Amino acid sequence: MSRVAWIVAVVLTSSAVSAGSAAAEWSHAELGEGHVCRYCLGHAVGGGFGVELEGTGKRYAPIRHVDIQHIKLDITPNFEQRTVGGNTTIHFSPLREPVRQIKLDAVDLTITDVSGTVEVADFESTKTDLTILFARPIQPDEVAVVTIEHHCQPQGGFYFRTAEMGYPEEDTHCWTQGESHFARQWFPCFDYPNERSTTEVICHVPEDMTVLSNGRLLDESVDAATGLKSVHWKQEKPHVNYLICVVAGYFDKLEKKHRDISLGFYSQPTLAEHAPNAFRDTDLIMDFFEREIGMKYPWNKYDQVTIRDFIAGGMENTTLTTLTHRTIFAAETENIRSARGLDAHELAHQWFGDYVTCEDWSHLWLNEGFATYYTHLYEGEKFGRDAMLYGLYKDATNRILTQANDNRPIVWNEYKNAGDQFDYRAYPKGSWVLHMLRSELGDDLYRRCVQAYLERYALQSVATADLKRTFERVSGRTLDQFFDQWVFHGRFPDVKISYRWMPETKLAKITVVQTHKTDDKVGLFAFPAKFRFHLADQVIDHEVKIDAAKHEIYVPLPAKPTVVRFDPEYTFLAAINFDVPDEMLLAQVKLESDMIGRILAVKQLGKRKTPAAIKALGEVLNGDPFFGVRIAASEALHSAGTDESREVLAKSMKQTDARVRLQVVKDHLASYRPDQVEEKLEIVRKETNPAIQAEGIKALAKYDDPAIHEFLIESLARDSFGQIVSEAAIEAIAATKDANFAQTLMLFVEIEGSDLEARGLGQALVTVGTLLGQGEEKQGGREFLSQYLTDPRTQVQRSAIEALGRLRDPQAMALVESYTAEGTEPSVKRAAEAAVKAISDQTPATTQEVVELRKSVNQLKSQAEQQKKDLQDLKKQLEAVGKQE
Repeated sequence: MSRVAWIVAVVLTSSAVSAGSAAAEWSHAELGEGHVCRYCLGHAVGGGFGVELEGTGKRYAPIRHVDIQHIKLDITPNFEQRTVGGNTTIHFSPLREPVRQIKLDAVDLTITDVSGTVEVADFESTKTDLTILFARPIQPDEVAVVTIEHHCQPQGGFYFRTAEMGYPEEDTHCWTQGESHFARQWFPCFDYPNERSTTEVICHVPEDMTVLSNGRLLDESVDAATGLKSVHWKQEKPHVNYLICVVAGYFDKLEKKHRDISLGFYSQPTLAEHAPNAFRDTDLIMDFFEREIGMKYPWNKYDQVTIRDFIAGGMENTTLTTLTHRTIFAAETENIRSARGLDAHELAHQWFGDYVTCEDWSHLWLNEGFATYYTHLYEGEKFGRDAMLYGLYKDATNRILTQANDNRPIVWNEYKNAGDQFDYRAYPKGSWVLHMLRSELGDDLYRRCVQAYLERYALQSVATADLKRTFERVSGRTLDQFFDQWVFHGRFPDVKISYRWMPETKLAKITVVQTHKTDDKVGLFAFPAKFRFHLADQVIDHEVKIDAAKHEIYVPLPAKPTVVRFDPEYTFLAAINFDVPDEMLLAQVKLESDMIGRILAVKQLGKRKTPAAIKALGEVLNGDPFFGVRIAASEALHSAGTDESREVLAKSMKQTDARVRLQVVKDHLASYRPDQVEEKLEIVRKETNPAIQAEGIKALAKYDDPAIHEFLIESLARDSFGQIVSEAAIEAIAATKDANFAQTLMLFVEIEGSDLEARGLGQALVTVGTLLGQGEEKQGGREFLSQYLTDPRTQVQRSAIEALGRLRDPQAMALVESYTAEGTEPSVKRAAEAAVKAISDQTPATTQEVVELRKSVNQLKSQAEQQKKDLQDLKKQLEAVGKQE
């Protein structure tokens, strides 16, 4: 059915769609603008591996008994069966003492043979590892080689995207993801970042496919017998195991060069038309990083390749970055969408994370903090210092200062899962630590420290102490206190500042109080503080060291200042409470040299709601030179919530910068005005930028109006690149909480489901479950959702399971429980466990007796598990006694 026919068919049913209001409890992961890596999509990748010190709950890097010197992979992916097999050859040498056996990580691998330069006496393969016993001990000065034949149908680490899985046939491809501990799921290895080796990959694929991997392309040849093309890559510089990458399939290619470094950009053929939008800055970023870091790009080439439904935003494998296909965007979104931040972040990793790598996950910020900060630095290079500061401001306000209840430090080894570390502490807070260091040391000295750090630890794994030691050696400063409070202790300071002018003595009295709670995890902070006083004809700076709970500062001035600013260069991470008089705010909002000061003034003016404040905000919205300040003005006018502020927004819709127009549209539509439904609907209808229209569609969900409901249905079928308009319509329908939409949405999925991306389809399924979960009739929803439980796309499977949980249908319990079994893909299993709990706890039809019975069953399961553990412990003890005897 064509989309036009679909619109006609569904609109004819719109009379059955009725009232609904209030926002649904619905959200979905979105690729942000910049600063994106594993964590940024709302989930962390990898497992919780490492050595846990018994009784402490702390994790450390495992002990290395051998040095892995080289890994050679010879593999053949089977796209029809979605399996991969071949052999892994490992060159190694014992480190300290003779070794009779080695143990490798190998999850769910079928091992068919093991051979070596030293005779293999035996080998044992379990669900999680491979142990190889040699006929004689291998000496520390001896290099041994072992070759392992294996195959698997991987549940992680190696992924396929094929037509049978719902992807365009011409986009067929496979790819790998190593960080943090996924490599072990498709080849045997020592899978931890305190081990480095050179690597080699030979991959056999159909002749018309492209194969990408780390390092240098050595050879391509076609086997006449099999018809398969063999592609041979070699990475001649040692890197950690999780950075090994193979990508194979059908791609369109773009090319550039920076000096003698070839830059390749690969994307799916169905996306290739828009690919140039995503990769336009790569050569400029590389040039800037080389100048800023003081070290040439440390590898031989740099490829980037998009992956359909990638499990993250991007992954910085050496010389080969994999990216979500949503990196690619259409030009019609103007400057709202950009891949520049993701491009810069992953490229920065080629120095920070690849050339020098954290030795364990507690020091992850050495990878992610640097990559995040250097993304901001590139923004400053391209658009000026205000652009850099604005990125830091957004990170602070949206991602760090919102975590006031989290006392974990940046370096923290009490994690259960390596994914626990991929959060705001490693990314934006780590970036802010570097910004504060750079601010204290000065740009030039900071650069020398970074260059020395990379040169000293080139191609090595490092800990935070290595960075600190280098900065101290080069700068001559002692940084114990700085690292102790910002890296090894948690949180950030809460600082309350008050100002009073004393006219009789011409003194400005400043009181600074640290108001946060202190304990053994968070202490008082010591920091340099700068106050800037703007007078009629001059600017006076006063600097002071804050190192106590309360400071009172007296500053002599020739006259009463018009503006008083704390931290005017924006070099200090803290939650600042500095309330100043209205006349100061009205002056501060006009300071051309102080973009952050203007934003802070705008935010406070939004709380004032006075005519003068509203007038000033309107002037800022339509006249400030920096787009971020104009965005803040729009937000402030919306938060003021007065008739006057709403009128200013309504008159400010024509913005030349699409980012500002987006914010004004959102803020204008956010106010609930039933008398303006037609006017607001017309704004969204006329908007030509699909990114702005998508936000407008979501804002209209609050209106219980037939015209709005009809427009939401029409929007479901509107063509847009990346389906952003359809996805917005699904989100808006979810927000209505109107069960009458469910049938329409199910019909839409049945007709258009094959054209929906996994994220959009998943959104639709969860919305159906949410809407039908409010009523008594469950059967139709259960039957509809159940057919997607076998979808080969993990994201769709998870969504179908979540949707059944939201349906709260007791008859779906057995079906959902079947996905909690051992061996189920971990994220699917977690979704199933959550759905089982949702059905158990929230189903109104569940009697108290049934609830109690389920509790008893769960208790019995727990007791059985404990008994199993006790028996295993007893078995180990008996074995130990037997060995001793």
